[in-house]
Amino acid sequence: MISGTIRDLAIILLALQALVVNILLGILIWQVWRMVKLLQKEVKPILDDTQETIGTVRGTATFVSENVMDPVVRTNRSVAKWRGTLSALASDLRRGGNGSGGA
Repeated sequence: MISGTIRDLAIILLALQALVVNILLGILIWQVWRMVKLLQKEVKPILDDTQETIGTVRGTATFVSENVMDPVVRTNRSVAKWRGTLSALASDLRRGGNGSGGA
């Protein structure tokens, strides 16, 4: 008789435990679902702002490339050409040549 009562109490306790675990699991799933929805709501504006910033950076890089770097590169190229020409003339004058390569 006592063993049957203990068995019945154990079954009732296990059933209550399963019920509590299932309720807590349901609450956990609900909380995760809420968190996912919150993240979707919060992350979308961040992604939109990031895309806008990327567009701005791309436009700035294009502007700098076209309006700053290209003229600087062209100027440096011209200076290098003139420097090479003047260097060749100066070395030719130092050798006392007439531009015929010393022949």
